Amino acid sequence: MKHVVARFLPLCAYWLLACSSQKSADLLVTNAHVYTADSAFSTADAFVVNDGTFLAVGKADELRKQYDADSTVDLGGAPVYPGFYDPHSHFLGLGQVLDQADLVGADSYDDVIARLKNFYKQHPQVLWLTGRGWDQNDWADKQFPTKEKLDAAFPNIPVALMRVDGHALLVNSKALRLAQITAGSRLAGGEVVLQNGQPSGVLVDNAMQLVRRVLPQPTLADKARMLKAAERVCVALGLTTISDAGISPAEIDLIDSLHKAGQLKIRDYAMVSLGEPNLNLYLKKGPFQTDRLTVKSFKLYADGALGSRGACLRKPYTDRPQTGGFLLLAPDELARVTALLYKSGFQANTHCIGDSANHLMLDLYGKLLKGKNDRRWRIEHAQVVSPEDVAKFGRYAIIPSVQPTHATSDMYWAADRLGPIRVKGAYAFNDLMKQMGVIAFGSDFPVEAPNPLFGFHAAVARQDAKNFPAAGYQMENAVDRRSALLAMTRWAAYACFEEQLRGSIAPGKQADFVVLDRDIMTVPNEQLRGTQVRQTWINGEKVFGSGQN
Repeated sequence: MKHVVARFLPLCAYWLLACSSQKSADLLVTNAHVYTADSAFSTADAFVVNDGTFLAVGKADELRKQYDADSTVDLGGAPVYPGFYDPHSHFLGLGQVLDQADLVGADSYDDVIARLKNFYKQHPQVLWLTGRGWDQNDWADKQFPTKEKLDAAFPNIPVALMRVDGHALLVNSKALRLAQITAGSRLAGGEVVLQNGQPSGVLVDNAMQLVRRVLPQPTLADKARMLKAAERVCVALGLTTISDAGISPAEIDLIDSLHKAGQLKIRDYAMVSLGEPNLNLYLKKGPFQTDRLTVKSFKLYADGALGSRGACLRKPYTDRPQTGGFLLLAPDELARVTALLYKSGFQANTHCIGDSANHLMLDLYGKLLKGKNDRRWRIEHAQVVSPEDVAKFGRYAIIPSVQPTHATSDMYWAADRLGPIRVKGAYAFNDLMKQMGVIAFGSDFPVEAPNPLFGFHAAVARQDAKNFPAAGYQMENAVDRRSALLAMTRWAAYACFEEQLRGSIAPGKQADFVVLDRDIMTVPNEQLRGTQVRQTWINGEKVFGSGQN
C-alpha cells in the first residue's frame, strides 16, 4: 500500500502543478472555423475570452492546456467572424421606422395607400399618419406621386411619408395646411415640387423641414424604447457595432445613459448632426469615448439623393435636363465648417452622392489635408465620382464609406438618371478601394435593409436578392470576398478609429464575434443572402442565439 501511495503522490503533484500553471478565463470557444480578419487574414479553431476581451486565439488542444475556462462552447465546426461593424447607418432612425407604416417594396401608389389603411386600422390613436420606404422607381408610373390619392383616403389626418432614401417627403393637403406650405414657400437646398402652380405634396431635401417643424416629436422615453427595438433587430443580424450618422447631443446623451444602465449593449459610433449649436458644444467639449460609445465625428450633407434627383451633378440629369440637383449647404459654408473641424481634431464625414458634390468635397478636404495624413476623413456614399476625382481619395488619404446595396437597388434606373457613360463612374467600389487599400461597407439602414450580409452579397456578386443580373452589375467594380469581409469588420473599425479595439479576433481586442450557419467565404453567391446568424456576442456576452451551437 505504501508503494502505491508513493507512486501516486508524484502524479498528484504533477496534476496540481499543471492545474496551478493554467490561467483562468471566462470562456473557451472550440471546434470553430474562425476567420480572425487580422493583418494576415489567419484562421483558427478556438479562442479564449476573459473580462470581455480576447485572451488568446489558436488551436483548441493548446488553449485547453493553457487556460482553465469557466465555460466552454463547442460550435460544431461552425464559421465564426469578428462582430459585423456598420460604419454608416441610422440606428435611432431604424427604431423610429419600426413605429411607422412600412412602405418598403410597395409596387404601386395604390399599394402604399393599402398599407397605410392597414397601419391606421391597427394604430387609430396616432395624431399623424407616418411611414417610410416608398420608391416611385419601383412603380409602373415612375413620376413622383402627388397628394390627391392621400387626400381621398385620409382627408382628416395629416400624412407624412418618407421616401426610401430619406431625401423626399410625400404629404397630404392637411399636412401642407398645418405646415403653412404654399407655392411661394422656399428653403435653400430644397424644393417644394409644384403641379399646375401649386404644391404637389412632394418636398425634397431641406424643404422637408417645413413639415418636420410641425410633426409631433417623440419623447426621450419613446426614443429609448425605439433604440432597444432597433438593437434587437441588429444583434439578430450579427451586428455588434453600428453608427448613428447624424444625431443630436440629447440623443447621444440618451444612448450613453442606456449603455451605462446596461439597457443597451450594442456599440455605437455616433456622428454629431451638423448645426451651429452642436458645433459650439462639441468643439468646446471635444471628442469622447466610452466602452460602447464613441463621439469624434460630425455628419455633413453636401447634397441629396439620386433617386429623388437631389444629388448634385456636374451636368444635368439625363432624364430631367432642366435640373442638375443642388447642394444642401453653400460651398462657402462647407469650407467654413470643414476648416473648423480640421482645427478641432474631429472627423468630417460628408454625404456626397452626385459627382459635383464629390468633386467639391474632395477638393475642400484636399486643401486642408494637403497630402497623406491620419485624419481619416470620409466621403459617405461616394456614389457618383468623376474619373479624374477618384485618385484624390488616395492622394489625401480620404476613406470611401459606401453602401453596396445602393448599387443593386439603384441599378434599374441609375443609367436613366446619369446616362450610359457617366453611370460607369457610379458605385465604383473596387476603383475606390484601390486608392488607399481600404474601404468601409455600411448599409445606410433604414434606407436599405440592416442585414450586413445583403451588403456582402451586393459587393461581391453585384446582384440583388433575386440574383439579378445573372452576370452581375458593372462587375469591374465587384470586390473580392476577403476585402468585403474586412470592409465590414476591421476596415470599418479603422474608418472609425477603432481598429485597436475591435474589428478582428485578436488578443487584447474586445470579444465581439458572430457565428453563422454557413461559411460566407466559400458558399456560392446565390446562398449568401440566405445565411442565418446562430449567435451574436458582444464583450464576451451572448446577446443573440440560444444553446451551445
